[in-house]
Amino acid sequence: MEISVTLNTNPKAKPQDETALGFGKIFTDHMFLMNYNPQQGWHDARIVPFGDISLSPASTVLHYGAEIFEGMKAYRRKDGEIQFFRPQENFRRMNNSADRMCLPKLDEEFCLKALKKLVNIDKDWVPHTQGASLYIRPFLFGNDPFLGVHTVSNCIFCIILSPSGAYYKEGINPVKIMIETQDVRAVRGGTGYAKCGGNYAASMRAGEKAEQKGYAQVLWLDGVERKYVEEVGSMNVMFKISGTVVTPKLTGSVLPGITRMSCIALLKSWGVPVEERLISVEELAKAVKDGTLEEAWGTGTAAVVSPMGELNVDGVSYVVNGGKIGALTQKLYDELTGIQWGVKPDTFGWIEPLN
Repeated sequence: MEISVTLNTNPKAKPQDETALGFGKIFTDHMFLMNYNPQQGWHDARIVPFGDISLSPASTVLHYGAEIFEGMKAYRRKDGEIQFFRPQENFRRMNNSADRMCLPKLDEEFCLKALKKLVNIDKDWVPHTQGASLYIRPFLFGNDPFLGVHTVSNCIFCIILSPSGAYYKEGINPVKIMIETQDVRAVRGGTGYAKCGGNYAASMRAGEKAEQKGYAQVLWLDGVERKYVEEVGSMNVMFKISGTVVTPKLTGSVLPGITRMSCIALLKSWGVPVEERLISVEELAKAVKDGTLEEAWGTGTAAVVSPMGELNVDGVSYVVNGGKIGALTQKLYDELTGIQWGVKPDTFGWIEPLN
């Protein structure tokens, strides 16, 4: 399929201060769009000026949440070249999400081609400042103008780009985490492993309550027994207990994070024992109390790794690793960001160059 291009004849002024970009507030001059219907399949692939999308008030996405998305980044190396970190995995995961949400699957290779074409057109928007990057948001949603509950027939796939600042402006500071015992993020058999908006909307109430109590994020428990740790905020989570890194296994209610799988690969290559298994609040609380919990961190695209410095268990707060980032957490952050920005060798074949 060919991709038509309509260039923006009135381009926006680019940010002058890349240290004040924030996240998701500024958008580039263009976006990619593609439509789907059962008769034509995916068609009308096009790059057009960034702008509003017209929808019927009866669109499926507005009433039944027929929607999925991804998040990835483009990085500018010191030599000026631009690269991506494992974008194929993002499009593969997007198809897994599409399957769960009963949305049409995408041609992953074509999506990568479309992404590269779009970023090439807007490549001057990729930040030059160390730590800043071009955030990439592909999303797919149902667009049937019909209120009946049904399998989606008409869809739109879109990619938008947003130059974003460094996640850690003043260094990696460990955050305070509270275990959530009332709300649940997802359940097995549900949509927990899919990257869909409903999962994030369902997490906001608990996050707001935690923030009011002085905590940065919540630690989610499973939705059935309310005893097994699953995720932290919107990130996967890892614990170093007595020298072994333990991370919740993918049971269907946990998002299969790309940063998570990359951390596991790095840890194993360094000879660090890794266990993907169920970990109960009881086991975690015991490790916190007896000091065998050496480090804890979240993993995700935005922050890469986010260390935990304090953990609230049953209303009692415990300090983790003296409230400081652990050596292994720091090593993971340095290695992953080094690969992403091209200052460390990519021995795993994770980097995809723009050209």
